[in-house]
Amino acid sequence: MSAPGVLSFTQQGWEQVLAKVKRALVYLDAACAESLHWGCGSTRLLEAVGGPECHLREFEPAAVGGGAKQPKAVFVLSCLLKGRTVETLRDIICRSHFQYCVVVTAVNHAVHLTANHVPAAAAAELEGQQPVFEQLEEKLCEWMGNMNYTAEVLHAPLLLAPVAPHLALTPAFASLFPLLPQDVHLLNSARPDKRRLGSLSEVDATALTPELFLQIRCLVSGLSSLCEHFGVREECFAVGSLSRIIAADLANYAPAKNRRKTATGRASVVFVDRTLDLTGATGHHGDNLVEKIISVLPQLPGHTNDVMVNMVELTALQNEEKSQSMVAPGCLAQPKDAAAKALWEALLSTKHKEAVMEVRRHLVEAASRENLPIKMSMGRVTPGQLLSYIHLFKNNLKALVSHCGLLQLGLATVQTLKHPQTAKWDNFLAFERLLLQSIGESTMSVVLNQLLPMMKPLNQRTDNDYSPEELLILLIYIYSVGGEFTVDKDLGEAEEKVKKALAQVFCEESELSPLLQKITVGIGMKTLQEIVTHPHMWFC
Repeated sequence: MSAPGVLSFTQQGWEQVLAKVKRALVYLDAACAESLHWGCGSTRLLEAVGGPECHLREFEPAAVGGGAKQPKAVFVLSCLLKGRTVETLRDIICRSHFQYCVVVTAVNHAVHLTANHVPAAAAAELEGQQPVFEQLEEKLCEWMGNMNYTAEVLHAPLLLAPVAPHLALTPAFASLFPLLPQDVHLLNSARPDKRRLGSLSEVDATALTPELFLQIRCLVSGLSSLCEHFGVREECFAVGSLSRIIAADLANYAPAKNRRKTATGRASVVFVDRTLDLTGATGHHGDNLVEKIISVLPQLPGHTNDVMVNMVELTALQNEEKSQSMVAPGCLAQPKDAAAKALWEALLSTKHKEAVMEVRRHLVEAASRENLPIKMSMGRVTPGQLLSYIHLFKNNLKALVSHCGLLQLGLATVQTLKHPQTAKWDNFLAFERLLLQSIGESTMSVVLNQLLPMMKPLNQRTDNDYSPEELLILLIYIYSVGGEFTVDKDLGEAEEKVKKALAQVFCEESELSPLLQKITVGIGMKTLQEIVTHPHMWFC
């Protein structure tokens, strides 16, 4: 995947959107907003809209409609134009005064034909035509109240959020997760007895629920557009049951077959089920600053891959209360700031110690260019030292604006280094290393008994002890690295002790976190005990 290709693929898709938004009220869903956030930045969209007012709104059923002085709307959506999405479109338009509506979807027309149950043979005959989009255009005019008003529906490939030249994410598919053995039972409930599935290895696209199949087809459509942008004929490899289905669907996708006939390049695409590497997701052995930043700082609302950076240090405000919310947080994505992008890319690929030194170097160089009174200090980089460099920009508006992106990354680093969870990171790492040694030398029951003293209820915990969520992470890690093990009497007794201790920890919490509420309300304590000792159930 070439660096310019990933970014240009995203930016070309957004150029199609930007060409339509002049003086329009723009509605975006969360996934498209995240693609814009990393690929172009919201300022690029605001510049294209023009005018002094903010014209961006979230696409949701309760979204405010357009007033009498807002005749034009552009809806930028990551999903199929079907079901609730169309209902939300209708509701927003009906309570507005629009005379010109443009709907941009990240899903191409071929997938809309599939979603509307058009047979493959009939869809092939419709090549070059877009009846589903044309029918929606008529509906848009109807909802606007005048069939002579203007409506457009078009497709733009907004699949990716290019986090770095070598890393692009797909926010619209953040909830797409591999199938598990328990899912076979659910799939069989809709199948006759003679066609029941025996295991995940027997599951193919025809066995999936319509909703899951369409979600996969939307992903396949986006990947095919990406391969078309690169001009390559892809060869797919898959590890895992769901990955195998996605790879097969991409291989058999009709538009992809036509595209490959004229492609001049070649590429290999590897799909891997995330459940095959739970150790990587729950472990703390990665010595990377970005991993820690994303782990400890609060998530940016509506985003899956960015965080909120508290910018109060660059203001005259006093924010002494930890519970006070951030009014205007900073973030990690800086697509329009070349210096900040260079630092971000360096942080992604360097170890923690080198990354912190790189942050200091960039701050020192920026301060020197602005002739700020910087006091150099060598040796170990501390949060206080970095913060002193950042404070130099506080009373110099020109310097602050020029280096705003860099300062956001600097503050993200400071807040991560000072965060209590970062200090606990080393505790996790030490315990995980001890576990690895124990698992190699001892039985699983011995390993679980080592964990028991660390499972403390709220009234016995200190800041250095593990919270309920952290205990669950450790248990998932233990069972993931443990591999195959013998189930015997000792293991059964150890697991019962763990269940009892964990249940006590949960029951004595003064207030459950949103995650724990979801677990206990959604599945009940009895099933929770099963999840603890069979952690792959987490991902049902």
